Amino acid sequence: MPKKAYIIHVEPSFGGVFGLNGYIILVMKHSDNLTIRLKSSIEAFEAFIADEANLDTFEKMVALLVESLKNGGRIYIAGNGGSAADAQHMAAEFVCRLGRDRNPIPCEALTTDTSIITAIGNDYGYNKIFSRQLQAKMQKDDVFLAITTSGKSPNILEALTFCHDRDFNSMVLSGKNGGKAAALAGICLVANGTETSIIQELHIAIEHALCACVEAELYP
Repeated sequence: MPKKAYIIHVEPSFGGVFGLNGYIILVMKHSDNLTIRLKSSIEAFEAFIADEANLDTFEKMVALLVESLKNGGRIYIAGNGGSAADAQHMAAEFVCRLGRDRNPIPCEALTTDTSIITAIGNDYGYNKIFSRQLQAKMQKDDVFLAITTSGKSPNILEALTFCHDRDFNSMVLSGKNGGKAAALAGICLVANGTETSIIQELHIAIEHALCACVEAELYP
């Protein structure tokens, strides 16, 4: 059975021979594609945990979430696209459970109420869909957790600016170099990798670990 040709995107810094418009054509089996992607993910995960600064930042995130919740605070999470799905996934695990039976942990994804989101988007603009919800809900002991692979999503920056200007607790899971979000958030954890898909894979692993650690601290 003949092999098929696939077009695989490569970064401009790649030292190989390029085809049309920054793409290189590789002939491979489907399983070769899978192997390349898994190896790239493993390399990104290993690079992430090899950096002590990342581990220290993770500890700070857990400590802030636990302190907030012990003081009666709530967690609000937001993102766009795949990061919106992550926000809802993470909120579900806090409210329901991750690994053990325990009381629900107050957490809400700001990405689920289509009436609120479309009303704000229509009347005030898409950039306000998260910040306006925080304006209505955020209290002093709450934490806003933003998820953005680029670090530059305008509606996430608006929400982080709202928290920054009012001294509300905020943290961000980002990618690349953290973007503008890194300067606005109280805590920024940057996932390794240049590919959005790999950054997202790191994010969901970090999110699961955050939930597991908070669960263990509150319900030992």
